[in-house]
Amino acid sequence: MSYEQTGAMALLDEPCRYGTSKLLVRGPRRDLDSPYLAFMGGTEVYGRYVKQPFAAQLEERLGQTCVNLGSVNAGLDSFVQDEALMSLARDADMTVLQVLGAQNLSNRLYRVHPRRNDRFLQASETLSKLYSEVDFTDYHFNKHLLTGLEACSAERFEAVRAELQTAWVKRMSSMIETLEGRVVLLWLRYDLGQGVDGGVALGQEPALVDRPMVDALRSMVKDVIEVPVQTAGGADDIDGMVLGQMDLPTAGHMIGPMEHMRIANATSDGLRRALAAD
Repeated sequence: MSYEQTGAMALLDEPCRYGTSKLLVRGPRRDLDSPYLAFMGGTEVYGRYVKQPFAAQLEERLGQTCVNLGSVNAGLDSFVQDEALMSLARDADMTVLQVLGAQNLSNRLYRVHPRRNDRFLQASETLSKLYSEVDFTDYHFNKHLLTGLEACSAERFEAVRAELQTAWVKRMSSMIETLEGRVVLLWLRYDLGQGVDGGVALGQEPALVDRPMVDALRSMVKDVIEVPVQTAGGADDIDGMVLGQMDLPTAGHMIGPMEHMRIANATSDGLRRALAAD
């Protein structure tokens, strides 16, 4: 195994902001005067530790500017609540929107951080009553919270699951409508493996998103492109990643360079068809 021991800061094209947005996205900052495609999503779209994420590879293949709006640990709320980025995406010829997990959005049970959507802020009165024995001050991240709730009571957790999945479909539908339907959904599916307790938050990604939820959105978008992927550690795909020795454990959970190439391969034809049909 080899990798470039230059540290993540060696990626000089990260990060940047657009307009009044407070969200840091993948650089370099692009010229928006000419036609462009927008790519919105989390860490996978951003391409952490990767020199050339799939959005950059698609720019070369399609011959059109591809603006990477991926942001590390971003969820749906990161974009829905960001007027500057939503306006940028609405002006794009097409937006490729990653199917993000249902755990990282504010809902009737708990609130998340407005930009770092993976961070748990506060439980609602409803959730506090549902899990009266739980001390919510022990939790700072949504996945930790959900794993704890499921371990505490799998039966009561079904109410949590239902609320998150319903909120996800509504939030996604609203976002797609705001983007006037010029959207291609990119569903990157991978298995992180089960923890000791078999917790839901440590299993399939994107968490809590199933096929019926995605199918509910198909009529609203130009296409749904589904790509099974593996983490860099699972796929032995560390080679070529830009990181330091201390970054290795984290990098193993990211998507590596070869997987980014696979995503670009799987996405290019579908995106061409969507653009031609628009």
